[in-house]
Amino acid sequence: MRIILLGPPGAGKGTQSERIVQRFGIPQLSTGDMLRAAVAAGTPVGLEAKAVMESGGLVSDRIVVGIVADRIEEPDAKRGFILDGFPRTVAQAEALNTMLSGKGLSLSAVIEFKVDEDALVGRIQKRAAEAQARGEAVRKDDTPEVFKQRLEAYRAQTAPLSAYYAKTGLLHTVDGMQPIDTVTAEIMTVLEPHAERIAS
Repeated sequence: MRIILLGPPGAGKGTQSERIVQRFGIPQLSTGDMLRAAVAAGTPVGLEAKAVMESGGLVSDRIVVGIVADRIEEPDAKRGFILDGFPRTVAQAEALNTMLSGKGLSLSAVIEFKVDEDALVGRIQKRAAEAQARGEAVRKDDTPEVFKQRLEAYRAQTAPLSAYYAKTGLLHTVDGMQPIDTVTAEIMTVLEPHAERIAS
């Protein structure tokens, strides 16, 4: 079962990823974590990424897809994986599709979290206020100004993926403003048939 989660920051993808991991026993793959691990392990693509990062450059789509390609060969990803935060652009989605096809693999589903962006900003402000009340440092990403910038970047770069995956028939949307358990139930309804196919 190979899944992509789409949705703006704060939409609840992380929470639902944890539940999918628990239910189906497949890993959640974060490109940031994979990049750091590849650099630390000194893999060929990791060394390439390290050289780019040390020169202050941005890691190319080709390198990121190479790191994903290496990661999904590991034993824990044989039954599938969840991608959250990648692909971010249509070009990355196309590169991912080409890489998977080369391995004889394909995506099972793309789940998009539809949310009210104004409500998300309110949610982030509340989270920041609660952290301050507990005497904790507020995450830089949780300031309303930074969060709004992240939303704008999402709209510009990542939102077009919705139309891209809709054309493939893989896209399923869930209302991310519902209670967490309701969102989980809707996601499981989408994914259970794929789990049955794996089991059989």
